[in-house]
Amino acid sequence: MGLIKIFSGEKILAIGLKDKLEEANINVVVRDNNQANVLPSIQTEKAVELFIQEVDFGKANPVIEEFRLSI
Repeated sequence: MGLIKIFSGEKILAIGLKDKLEEANINVVVRDNNQANVLPSIQTEKAVELFIQEVDFGKANPVIEEFRLSI
């Protein structure tokens, strides 16, 4: 089984969702494509993406839905 993307958006929201998922013992992979440290002249924020193992989706879905409704 592979990874599936469950979130793409602002960093602060990604951190909140990641914390909720980790509380439920679900491992989360974070992909942050921001290049501000490499190229300081570029100030555009790119979306942070969260991925989980496909087999964990059933367990993660209620956590994701609860988080989505809380924002």
